Amino acid sequence: MHPTILLLALLLPLTVHAAKGTITGTCRVKDGDTIWVHGQGDPVEVRLNGVAAPEPKEPGGKQATEYLKTVCDGQPVKCELDGSKTRGREVGICYVNDADIGAAVISAGLARDCTRFSGGRYAGLEKPEAKHLAFPGYCSPRQ
Repeated sequence: MHPTILLLALLLPLTVHAAKGTITGTCRVKDGDTIWVHGQGDPVEVRLNGVAAPEPKEPGGKQATEYLKTVCDGQPVKCELDGSKTRGREVGICYVNDADIGAAVISAGLARDCTRFSGGRYAGLEKPEAKHLAFPGYCSPRQ
């Protein structure tokens, strides 16, 4: 067997693919748009699909993180993963008591609808006061 093919055959099982489906566990908040789901096995880091919250050191970031903690931290959580990954994090829509936690942080005026990835799912929930929050360029729909 050619050495390159042998090497690929050995490495293929090590390829990490994003999960698609439902995971459940206990929520631990990382920041305003990212949580850890602690269930059986290793915790899974999940980026909330379509939610653009400021980073903790940006204006409003600490408030978004603290708010999400009141909604989610320590609670049972269910995440519907879409099969994609960003920066090593699974991507999905997560629920506590059947309430979408991404929708909650946007409805509180602490995050924005990332339309490129949400398809506008949260656009009607955005508060006028959220317009001052950082809006990442990657959230704008592609032209």
